[in-house]
Amino acid sequence: MIFPYEKYLRQVFFCTFAPNMEQMHTKEEKMAAFGRLLDVMDRLRVECPWDRKQTNDSLRPNTIEEVYELCDALIKDDSHEICKELGDVLLHIVFYSRIGEEKGLYDVADVCNKLCDKMIFRHPHVYGETVAKSAEEVLDNWEQIKQKEKDGNKTVLGGVPASLPSLIKAYRIQDKARHVGFDWEEKQDVWTKVREELDELEAEFKREDKSRSEKELGDFLFSVINAARLYHLNPDNALEGTNQKFIRRFNYIEEHSIKIGKPLTEMSLAEMDNLWNEAKSKENNQ
Repeated sequence: MIFPYEKYLRQVFFCTFAPNMEQMHTKEEKMAAFGRLLDVMDRLRVECPWDRKQTNDSLRPNTIEEVYELCDALIKDDSHEICKELGDVLLHIVFYSRIGEEKGLYDVADVCNKLCDKMIFRHPHVYGETVAKSAEEVLDNWEQIKQKEKDGNKTVLGGVPASLPSLIKAYRIQDKARHVGFDWEEKQDVWTKVREELDELEAEFKREDKSRSEKELGDFLFSVINAARLYHLNPDNALEGTNQKFIRRFNYIEEHSIKIGKPLTEMSLAEMDNLWNEAKSKENNQ
């Protein structure tokens, strides 16, 4: 568990099971809603030409897009959008399950049962005799438990998806290694490594060796992500926050250029810097 999901999980729970907080759904109503979704999927798969022709390969790009849209809604903390995007992701899960059923490989019941079995196995402190008094104790045992599973990861880093975005993958790799004791003894020691990597990167930039500069840039970024992890910061969230800040401030510059009828390409850097600082000042005063 790398990222601070607790807040988001609460949003997901309340959105999924209680979109109207004044009218909590009963378990029977929840089961009926899921059954209705399965009925809709079954009919679409038979009667809709588009749904009928979809395969795992054709759906995969759309699934990636839907997950990113859900992430956007979570970042915005928009409960209405979270609820809608959860539905889109759930549709894909049901869709893949239906395709698996048609092939005689698995159905949605298998998906649910495998998930339940896995979560029960990974929570011996809830379903067994293991004692875990803190979230940290749970996480410390997580990787070892996963490797004991019949179909689990055979190596510590085996469960890191190859297609993860590089920044998130770096954090995931480091965090997995931490759970088996491969980590800095004192977190402040990481800064020596960060400075070392920065010096090596600067040296290669000065030599204008593109290949070696790229390798050193990777080492430097990896060390900065490591520092963020050690200080319990989410580098992906931090970078996205800066992305959004840059977008807001640059949009402010562009809106001003439109307002005065002067294209950005005709503005001097000094003019744009002044507007940037103006946008920054307004943000700080809010």
